[in-house]
Amino acid sequence: MPGLIELTARSRLKKTASGILLLACTSLANAATLTLEQALQSAFAGNPELAAAQWEIGIAEGDRQQAGLIPNPEVSWEAEDTRRESRTTTVMLSQPIELGGKRGARIDVASRAQDAAGIELERKRNALRADVIQAFNSAQTAQQRLQLSRQSLQLAEHGVRVAQGRIEAGKSSPVEGTRAQVQLSEVRLELSRAERDQATAYQQLAQVMGAPLPTSTKVQAPTQSMPAVPPPTRLLERLNETAELRLAKLQIDQREASLGLEKSQRIPDLTVSIGSQYSETERERVNVVGLSMPIPLFNRNQGNVLAAARRTDQARDLRNATELRLRTEIQTSLEQWQTANGEVTAFNQTILPAAQSAVDSATRGFEMGKFGFLDVLDAQRTLISARSQYIQAVSEATDARVRIERIFGDLSVSR
Repeated sequence: MPGLIELTARSRLKKTASGILLLACTSLANAATLTLEQALQSAFAGNPELAAAQWEIGIAEGDRQQAGLIPNPEVSWEAEDTRRESRTTTVMLSQPIELGGKRGARIDVASRAQDAAGIELERKRNALRADVIQAFNSAQTAQQRLQLSRQSLQLAEHGVRVAQGRIEAGKSSPVEGTRAQVQLSEVRLELSRAERDQATAYQQLAQVMGAPLPTSTKVQAPTQSMPAVPPPTRLLERLNETAELRLAKLQIDQREASLGLEKSQRIPDLTVSIGSQYSETERERVNVVGLSMPIPLFNRNQGNVLAAARRTDQARDLRNATELRLRTEIQTSLEQWQTANGEVTAFNQTILPAAQSAVDSATRGFEMGKFGFLDVLDAQRTLISARSQYIQAVSEATDARVRIERIFGDLSVSR
């Protein structure tokens, strides 16, 4: 009956997961604009690596169950003398009895592994969430660069039309038209590269999500305001709560539990036997009782105990190395985020408006004969470069936040 209940529960769990995945795929198919929340929902429901990692919980549960079992008894039958009239037969039932706390030590090791499986799943979920955000940001960046290339194409085409008009009116040299055509060719090549980069970014996003993206789907454009990040002191205070550092600490406990298990193996087990012996010659049945135990004369498990002790020391050093690495990564990411966020603010408030104004002024001045076409080209290139640097600054700020969220998980929930 318990097996039937467990089988029914697993069947319902599979149906629920399949329903979530089907719902996520349907949502993607119907969405013209893909949001980050939809991408995360699809990844958590359909990413095969996360699905494989979730089975570790059941594997650890099975190991824990197996660790608590006691050894099986053994039945033996012996016959002395093959002749029937003088044969003596013995039937024995033997039961190994574990000494030294071996069963408790095994349970302790398996319980630590069970806890580690839960934390590892949490860490992988955080990593998958960060991967989705990273891929989504790459798709946004590629999409913005494609839009920028199209805007640059419009500027270049407008410059060609203006140059041709002045050449036909006899107000400019044909050299100005050649320069405009050269810039137009360069912009078209950049547009082709941007289209290819966007297709690649979309494919990478679909791979992380675990679901194909319809060809008509576009990712949601980023907002003007950058999401905030908690202060460095608050993040460093919460360092011990991160899944990676908790896992490193638990690995120390696992190694210590394994050391306790190896020490318990130094004590030999006792085997108790009870049975019955029947002699054909004497026509008599007698009871047989026996005790057996290995003598730990040469093998006292000393090598495994030494190796387990050194693994425990190694786990402590790895935990310290993990903490140092996380602290360095947090501080570096925060510095990058602050720098990139400042650049984004400067571009929004000053640089981009000034560059756009310079293009408008240079274009009007060229049409009126006040400036040369080189001035127009220089202003257009400055605007294109400023827009490209703005996109890069937004991408760097997002990358820094993603690295922090890979460590702490969703910052919007934990703030």
